[in-house]
Amino acid sequence: MNFEPSDDQKMIADTFARYLDEHSSIARVRKALPFGFDAELWRGLGEMGAFAMRVPEADGGLGLSLLDAALLMEEAGRTLVSGPLAEAIVAGRLLALIGDDGVAALAGRAATGDAVLTLALNDAAEEPLQWIAGGAVADAVIARDGDSIVMVVPSAAEKAAAAERASPEGTRNHAGEPIAPNLASMPITQVRLDAADRTVLATGPEAVARFAAAIEEWKLLTAATLAGIGREAVRLAAVYASERKAFGQPIGTYQAISHPLADLAVEADGGKYLVWKTIRDIADGVEQAGAQVSMALWWNAKTAGAAGSQALHTFGGYGLTNEYDIYLYNLRARALPMLLGDPEEMLAEAGRRLYQGEQVSLPDVGEVSIDFDLGDEAHALAAEVDAFFTRTLTPELKAKAHYSYAGHDDYVHKRLAEENLLFPGWSKEYGGREASPYALSAVASVWEDHGWSSHAAGTSSMVGWIMQRFGTDDLKEEALARVVAGDAVCSLGFSEPGSGSDVFAAATRATPDGNGWRINGSKMFTSGANFAEYVLLLARTNFDVPKHKGLTMFIVPLKSEGVEIQPVYTFQDERTNITYYDNVYIPDSYRLGPVDGGVRVMAASLELEHGASFVKVQRHMLHEAETFCRETIRKGTRLIEREDTVRRLARAAVHIELSTVIYYRALWASVEKREVPAAGPASKMFSSEKFLKDAADLLNLSGQAGLAKDGSAGFLNLSYRHAHGTTIYGGTSEVHRSMIAERQLGMPRTRS
Repeated sequence: MNFEPSDDQKMIADTFARYLDEHSSIARVRKALPFGFDAELWRGLGEMGAFAMRVPEADGGLGLSLLDAALLMEEAGRTLVSGPLAEAIVAGRLLALIGDDGVAALAGRAATGDAVLTLALNDAAEEPLQWIAGGAVADAVIARDGDSIVMVVPSAAEKAAAAERASPEGTRNHAGEPIAPNLASMPITQVRLDAADRTVLATGPEAVARFAAAIEEWKLLTAATLAGIGREAVRLAAVYASERKAFGQPIGTYQAISHPLADLAVEADGGKYLVWKTIRDIADGVEQAGAQVSMALWWNAKTAGAAGSQALHTFGGYGLTNEYDIYLYNLRARALPMLLGDPEEMLAEAGRRLYQGEQVSLPDVGEVSIDFDLGDEAHALAAEVDAFFTRTLTPELKAKAHYSYAGHDDYVHKRLAEENLLFPGWSKEYGGREASPYALSAVASVWEDHGWSSHAAGTSSMVGWIMQRFGTDDLKEEALARVVAGDAVCSLGFSEPGSGSDVFAAATRATPDGNGWRINGSKMFTSGANFAEYVLLLARTNFDVPKHKGLTMFIVPLKSEGVEIQPVYTFQDERTNITYYDNVYIPDSYRLGPVDGGVRVMAASLELEHGASFVKVQRHMLHEAETFCRETIRKGTRLIEREDTVRRLARAAVHIELSTVIYYRALWASVEKREVPAAGPASKMFSSEKFLKDAADLLNLSGQAGLAKDGSAGFLNLSYRHAHGTTIYGGTSEVHRSMIAERQLGMPRTRS
């Protein structure tokens, strides 16, 4: 797995970023208004090779990959480049692929920035009059006209009219500046594509397919542009919120300001990586890559638009004025995807491509350095675990399966231990395989594919690892050995009835008693305690120091005298527990780490986290929804054949792709020791929130069938209830949003 572009790509991106910081500064962008074109910038981009980067080397270009172009477009979005850059890059490549010697001179001028090429995005046979990006300054427009690809030269009258409309007499703002004639002050205008001054470049299916592939490339480059716009809009808002004060403190301390920006920061990052993953999947020939192109444009259009609006709102009344730059990001985010039409149609297109067999021509993306594959080791171990479950899970065991601790089975647990598959990430000394985190992620997917609960194994793995690192020899011999053998499982005793997620407020106390300790207190949500042998318990050992310094971690045998376990049932069809500890004695050998050093032990346990995600259950839920829609007929039509259905399924599919790349980023950053602030909280928060949103929508889609608890619709019923808990346990979404705002966006603390 690799989330880092190559050194050459980083150098190219950095070079363009520095150039655009200087030559597409906000002052230069404003100077180009309202016409929205900077001829000097354009020639500079030509000199740097921007317009030749996707032209094949055989045709005199640089022959760079689509990822290279996407990295440039992210910077172009960040700096609001004044000109139709994505269109020019795509049109230049297309002209090289299908043009002849008759257009060589124009192609050469376009490559150096001395001419402007652009693209008509819709078929001229159906829409002869179109709004064209850069049409007001273009020397030529490449368009499809039925089964032909043509080059149209906009008339001088059309271009003059566009320039005139850009500065109509008397239409000026309070500063005396002319008001833009279109939504975002871009050099767009309507061009008649059926005009006489045009040249047929190519005809036939191959030419049409090349043009269709060019449109898909434009979608990805525009999606990358929008990702850059959205990320920068959020950054500007975060900086402003950190400086602007209200009621004596920065407005960024208010969660109503910081939390929406945290959401959008994660969503914009996800959009960026979705573009990258789509390019990778095109290179690898992944079947649903065509659908992902549509997903990427839809998501980035939606996210950039929301980011622009929320950022402007953060500026308050000042955001409405032309003096502040945020309105430019707001309007560009809205306008760019509208060049193709209604951006929401991209979701319907993704649905048709996923579920109704719509085919699409895709571009040659070139070499791609990034990689989202978990690796050979992961695939091999996942295959072994899959084979184990296939031969072990009888119909009776499958009927017992449940996503919670309720799905635990002693027999399966023991068999996994015997084959060294229970804790594959552990060292061989303790019955593991020393598997990488990438392999463990692949294995977790297999558990989910088989619907088998990993709660007992996952918690026992964490507790067992803590015992390995901090436990005494006696503890390892008496307790850890049983966990390793698969004869005992563990639970967690952190939360308390009065403190919830604030584990540092623990009131359960441990007091010295001879060579041991007496435990008194209670713990809430001790899931699995009804059949677990041990609980990892955080107790207060010192009340005279700050609350986080007076805590110690223990292993407590749950069969000890004085332990009482009472069930707590949730609406998620699961049992958790409240556990009471009444003068429970444990020997000092069951203490983990130093007295009052519990926070250090807890921090070590967090090292095991690589960014929680519920993408695996999201994917399982979507699979069940797809099955239901293929099997269900309403009013004479199979659900999967309805446009509204495939839109909704496609929306969930987009969220799964995003959850995947956001989770993989956190996993990669952890394994490769890369600094990605708040990557883990971002993964958990985004995945759980989208799981809940999609679970509600897909349950609605199931209609009356979803009232039952069996079959595919019944699984949607359960998913809806399950999803609520995912936004709470492991830290609520609100807690994680605060962490994202503070760590990623640099905003002030929102809690004391």
